[in-house]
Amino acid sequence: MGRGRITKLIVSDVRFPTSLAHHGSDAMHPDPDYSAAYVAIETDAPDGLKGYGLTFTLGKGTEVVVCAVNALSVHVVNKDLDDIIGNFRGFYRELTSDGQLRWIGPEKGAVHLATAAVLNAIWDLWAKQERKPLWKLLVDMDPKQLLSCIDFRYITDALTEEEAYKILQSGLMGKKEREEQMLKYGYPAYTTSCAWLGYSDQQLKQLCTEALKDGWTRFKVKVGADLQDDIRRCRLVREMIGPENILMLDANQRWEVKEAIDWVSKLAEFKPLWIEEPTSPDDILGHATIAKALAPLGIGVATGEQCHNRVVFKQLLQAQALNYVQVDSCRLGSVNENLSVLLMAKKFHVPVCPHAGGVGLCELVQHLIMFDYISVSGSLENRMCEYVDHLHEHFKYPVVIMNASYMPPQDAGYSSEMKEDSIKNYQFPQGEVWKKLISEHKLQAK
Repeated sequence: MGRGRITKLIVSDVRFPTSLAHHGSDAMHPDPDYSAAYVAIETDAPDGLKGYGLTFTLGKGTEVVVCAVNALSVHVVNKDLDDIIGNFRGFYRELTSDGQLRWIGPEKGAVHLATAAVLNAIWDLWAKQERKPLWKLLVDMDPKQLLSCIDFRYITDALTEEEAYKILQSGLMGKKEREEQMLKYGYPAYTTSCAWLGYSDQQLKQLCTEALKDGWTRFKVKVGADLQDDIRRCRLVREMIGPENILMLDANQRWEVKEAIDWVSKLAEFKPLWIEEPTSPDDILGHATIAKALAPLGIGVATGEQCHNRVVFKQLLQAQALNYVQVDSCRLGSVNENLSVLLMAKKFHVPVCPHAGGVGLCELVQHLIMFDYISVSGSLENRMCEYVDHLHEHFKYPVVIMNASYMPPQDAGYSSEMKEDSIKNYQFPQGEVWKKLISEHKLQAK
């Protein structure tokens, strides 16, 4: 029996007014409204199988990604799921090589975010069809089948398909034990929820105290707006968490290259593990200069949440420009492209510490990082996955955190399905929440 033909693709603009409480605020994004272009794919399968996917945005601009999803839907609707899976590399290539849409990418920007949302829904569909959580679908997959999902175009000078096959083959040893370990202990996480840039000192202290009580040992602080303020806040956090716990810094692309080196050198006394996104995410040689300059201070460079595609990651790795690879489940071209980056990171011996938070990013990326540990890296050394405690209540299968670790999801799919009421209430601009906020704002404007 066939797996079902895709009959319909629906995309929604879902936004949460997180800017009202400064959640997510950083040096470059002072007022984000955590949002998503949310895709639902329907099939004619007898059991009414549906797949759900999303890409993360910050409010304005979500409508652009929604337009791009609708433009891509012609490549998806009326396709058979079996045919897609049977030639996933070909389907990925078709989606990213539309002769006209490609011009406003290629493989970057709004079109690539839309590609991620569509493909995330396809992977959710496939995992549900197999009645497995996505991480387990990947872990159980034969190396050759897994590689057939990856487009190696433009990266063969850094990683050939043969090298990738050898990595996956060697990852078979001890795989069962690592899977058992994951199921028992989960994947180590770090928290970003305590120290958003817009939070008051009192809020920061309270959140740090609660996090320490809950067993968190790794904390990230947003920096980059004001040096003296950064010194004060880093001192505050370091005193709260003590010398034995791990501190990371995140500048969200705020600085020039030399400025980044000077600024972080002045924060070195607080012993940060890394500085994240110190400059433009596209500046590969700039990151390399910063990484080289900060190495004697024992501070690494982390980046990736705004890396357009596998090619940018390839160059960052080749240029020794980063010490921590931060993949994102919704900016790269879904699982397919993330797999290529996980494999490149393994070849270059750079640990993967994914970006998460936002809307659904924690739900999705946990699958990728568990697969990475079980089947690719085989190591937890210098590895952890970001966690942000926002908006999980809107998902049908929210993340489960125990002892500051992600516990492996047990439900079939990619954990990407949102609750229907949440989609309805937070649709922009017609959802009840936004209608109310917009009318209140109009009243204030008068």
